[in-house]
Amino acid sequence: MATPCTGDRFLGTSAVISEGFAKQLTDLPAELLEHILCFHVLNHIDICNVSSTCKRLHDVCHGRGKVWAHQYKLRWPRLQRFYQQNESYDWLKEFKTRHVVGQQIRRTVESISKRFFTEVPCVGQVLGDSFAEIESLGAPEHFCEDELLGILNSDVRKCLTLKYYAKKILYFLRQQNILRNLKVFLERAPEQQSALEGAVLVDQYCNPLADITLESISAQIEEITDKVKKCLRVKNTAHPSLRTSQGDCFVLENLELQRQVICALNAVLYDQLQYKGNERDYYNPLNSYIHQVLLRRTGIPISLSVLYMTLARKLGVPLEPVNFPNHFLLRWCQNQRRSDDIYDYVYIDAFGKGKQLAAKECENLIRHQVGADYYSAISSSELLLRMVGNLLNIGKRGEGNEKSYQLLRDSLDLYLTINPDNVQYLLLQARLYFHLGIWPEKVLDILQHIQALDPTQHGAVGYLVQHTLEHIQHKRHPVELEVKKRSVPEHRDVLYSVGLIMKHKRSGYNCVIYGWDPKCTMSQEWINTMRVHQLSKGADQPFYNVLVQDGTCRYAAQENLEPHSAPPEIAHPEVGRYFTEFADTHYIANEELQAHYPEDMCKTHGTVEEHYHGLTPNSGQSPEPTANFQDHDLLDP
Repeated sequence: MATPCTGDRFLGTSAVISEGFAKQLTDLPAELLEHILCFHVLNHIDICNVSSTCKRLHDVCHGRGKVWAHQYKLRWPRLQRFYQQNESYDWLKEFKTRHVVGQQIRRTVESISKRFFTEVPCVGQVLGDSFAEIESLGAPEHFCEDELLGILNSDVRKCLTLKYYAKKILYFLRQQNILRNLKVFLERAPEQQSALEGAVLVDQYCNPLADITLESISAQIEEITDKVKKCLRVKNTAHPSLRTSQGDCFVLENLELQRQVICALNAVLYDQLQYKGNERDYYNPLNSYIHQVLLRRTGIPISLSVLYMTLARKLGVPLEPVNFPNHFLLRWCQNQRRSDDIYDYVYIDAFGKGKQLAAKECENLIRHQVGADYYSAISSSELLLRMVGNLLNIGKRGEGNEKSYQLLRDSLDLYLTINPDNVQYLLLQARLYFHLGIWPEKVLDILQHIQALDPTQHGAVGYLVQHTLEHIQHKRHPVELEVKKRSVPEHRDVLYSVGLIMKHKRSGYNCVIYGWDPKCTMSQEWINTMRVHQLSKGADQPFYNVLVQDGTCRYAAQENLEPHSAPPEIAHPEVGRYFTEFADTHYIANEELQAHYPEDMCKTHGTVEEHYHGLTPNSGQSPEPTANFQDHDLLDP
């Protein structure tokens, strides 16, 4: 119940306002009071205090009024696009809901590091319990995303651990939403599935943190269409395609008019805009992402074909996609009616600057003969399978690092959404998850599905089931991390500490220490392979786990490291797992890493203080014993 207006609580400040002045204020018209209460220095706490002073001000601050609408927009500007201008909303209710969701999300993110911290980076770690926790909140998706974006956009050098896990959760939530959209897309009739929309969904799923929308991609394609029309107008001012507007769907019946469009399209795309096939860096996954194709003006046959076909269809030329082996093509019918004869078509090589080929000339691209089936048109969903299959192969041939594993996981997710009963890829997905030690419960579901589809796989399935159950049992009884104290005698030779930014004397790379051992703990095979015996102290010296600027994780000998003379930030994706802040000269370990190395931060501060007051550490030249813990054999767990 509202209290009488005494003025002593007004605006939540310490100032005391006379009853007379307060009464004069409440005598003002409601519109003027709303204007005053929307002053930018007032926050939501002030408005709560104002509304509790008297009934008059309580009524002015009602939930659907301008005051709470202003507070909501001031606090969460990114959310305004979810509200219609002419609609009425209970802004106080929206404010409370968004505030509570924000608190719940932040609590969940803050708790993750304690539950999932490990010393050695787990490539592609999935925080399944936390994802389920956030989904179980039942909160509006855009509220969850806005809070996570707020965490990510805070001070770039601070709250690194919070940002690390917020990014993982945002990645997951966006991917789940994109998968839902892809399933809706696949449920449509084939003629209602746009190859461009499918390509955008693939792009979004593999790049969920990028700002990629069908609207923005379509707008860029519309700009290219306008350029083609301009070129077409020079040749034929009366061309029917010039009269079309965005969204029109039509087909030119006249083959000569179609030929004019193709000619103008080639002139704009390849001569004016300089699009080309990326022969030098063919296996770069960026070549498959439509937003990158438009940005970099290069791609591979299938991505350039999607762009070419979309432009041609917008201008009335009904090109069709052809799943030609090793080189995706488009086909263009030269008859008035659709034909089953492969010789009634011209085949267009979008990768080869729009070159037009007869049926048998296509075989020159791959240097062997193929049957007529390979010249047939395919659906948009089949096109997506080919596109995702390309990404999957790039992931499989990757270097075994975080990026290649993520690409492999993403492309497998997409492939199995489109074709959920592919036993070969289901088994690969199960092996991948098993190998990375993630989502063991999902591995069991996948294996059960494989067994139902193909009982002959019982050998591989049985092996994975047995070891996955062991992994689940291990998760229930986790081994506590060893506490390493510098003060114990066996650690007296350890010179450096976690958080120090180092330079490798021989290889020159920059890195940050996130762990150490008093002696080399790697296998004898690794010691021999890395020629550790060539070091002056061999394996009998401290070795350090370091995050390297190039994104790798290495194991380096003490004699090969020295404190960096001008410490840079280390742009490694796993920095936030171990450190909470970059403090200009070093990183500050988070609570979990400090619990593992309780005496190290004191040593780090001392080393920084000494080193940057002119003391120079010993230097030397030795072979580089480093290990990349991310080199694994995917298919042989």
